[in-house]
Parts: sequence; structure tokens; C-alpha cells
Amino acid sequence: MQTPLPPGMISPAIPVFGMIMVIAITGFVTLGPIGRAIGRVALHLFGVDRQQALPAGEVAQLRDLVESQADRVEALQRQVGELAERQDFAERLLAQVRDKQALPKGQP
Repeated sequence: MQTPLPPGMISPAIPVFGMIMVIAITGFVTLGPIGRAIGRVALHLFGVDRQQALPAGEVAQLRDLVESQADRVEALQRQVGELAERQDFAERLLAQVRDKQALPKGQP
């Protein structure tokens, strides 16, 4: 049996539950669509425009750089694929040579 609390005291579970609810609601508001909308309004109010963060010339240079790097990555991926095929071929050849050089099986 639980002893009753003295007058004027509250159960310790009530503040803990309240803190958990405040944290959960804050998380939902911050991370949810409401938080994103508030963020967009704040960006608009403070005059921050993502598209104009860099001059147009620099944006074009960065796009060209990204495209050239993407082309280089694709070329490197092709080279890695070709090297993997060559390695597989060489491993198969070595395995064939090992099989031919193996000792013949004994007769019963």
C-alpha cells in the first residue's frame, strides 16, 4: 500500500511527465513541417536568399567543376571495373596452372 503524500506535495511523476512532453512537442515542432515553415519565414524575414549567396559567375564555375568531377568519377569507375575483370581473368589462369601442377591422385 502506498502512503499518501503530505498536503501541498505533488507526485514526482507529474514534473517528469511534463518535461518529457515538452521535449517531445519541441522536437516535433522543430523537426516537422511546422519547424521547416518557421525556418523559411525566418530566412525570408532576415533577407537570406540561398540562390544569391554566391555571385552568378561563381555558381557557374562550381557547376562546371562538379560536372567535370562527375565525369572523372565515371571514368575511374570504368577503370576499376576493367581492372577487376583483369584480376578475375588472371586469378582463373593461375588456378588452372595450379590444377595442372597438382600431384596426380593416387590409385587405390
